[in-house]
Amino acid sequence: MRLISTRAPFALLLALPLLAGCLERGQSTVADSMGDDDQYCQAGGKVKVGSPEYVACRKDRDVQRQNADARADRKQRDLGEYMLNHPDVH
Repeated sequence: MRLISTRAPFALLLALPLLAGCLERGQSTVADSMGDDDQYCQAGGKVKVGSPEYVACRKDRDVQRQNADARADRKQRDLGEYMLNHPDVH
């Protein structure tokens, strides 16, 4: 009986790093794929930070990111609904 009680915490300790990835909060993969907004909006140093063009570019990038996040969320939700409605499909 003693052997079983020592295995459970050890197994949990080994599984903890794998489970930690499920709890990760932070930037989405969409944000990572869009690159650096500041560098993009400065256009290689041609546009000054704070100028109307720069501000408009940053706003456009924010809208693009929000739309991409919404599409990814919608795809995930649709996949979950499909899986619930079609449990016999593998």
